[in-house]
Amino acid sequence: MAARRPVLICRPGERADALAAAIEAAGFAVAHLQAMALETLPETPAMRSAWLDFDQFHKVVVISPFAAECLHDALDRYWPQLPLGTAWYAVGAATAEVLHRRLGVRVHLPPVRAGEDTSEALLQLASLRDLAGQRVLLAAGEGGRTLLADTFAGRGARVTRLTLYRRRLQPPPTALQAKLAAGDFRALVVSSGELLEHLARWCTGATLNQPIIVSSRRLATLADDLGFRTPVVASGATPSALASAVVAACDQEDADADHDDLEKG
Repeated sequence: MAARRPVLICRPGERADALAAAIEAAGFAVAHLQAMALETLPETPAMRSAWLDFDQFHKVVVISPFAAECLHDALDRYWPQLPLGTAWYAVGAATAEVLHRRLGVRVHLPPVRAGEDTSEALLQLASLRDLAGQRVLLAAGEGGRTLLADTFAGRGARVTRLTLYRRRLQPPPTALQAKLAAGDFRALVVSSGELLEHLARWCTGATLNQPIIVSSRRLATLADDLGFRTPVVASGATPSALASAVVAACDQEDADADHDDLEKG
């Protein structure tokens, strides 16, 4: 019976399909919580000005894969050929993959020694330490953390932060709310603090006893604060990294169950 319980995922947009496929390839059923939708925002005068002056930016930093998609769509309207000399940065490998596939650019990522794809890790790059006199474009979604913008400004940059999309939180389907509350799942996969806090309203003691897979130590700390017993930090937010963490967490859970059975015997 336990083997039929799904892994719950709550990644929004088309990227959920790739994550589901990776987890299913590892032998687990998957259910989409569908607790967040992504909506592109209409172009504003500030956006238009940034697109027209895009060749004036020394560095472009992209927060998420969906921000990368929005950026591509905008630049495609204004720049049939990208200007030369721009340095591109992404917080994570999935975002870098979208930028490379859509725009054909070389992308700087957080250093391997950092051990994770986070804003804090990206800020360790030597090329982002001294930004005096440089213009930096930050492509992001509505809300979120201000760490990058604040740090870039503190390092001397003139920062333009563009909000390209919004995240709309919504209740999971009723049947999956029940599974979440009952702990009737193999593992819960979350790569967003906003989503994790949103889902907490449907969590019970049974939920908190199940493995939760997160994509950074910061999210593991949040999960721990919310009461989850076994946060597991994946090596990144890519589908393969999260799927590998699911396998490790569920294998450990099964081993614990087998050990309990032996103790009972």
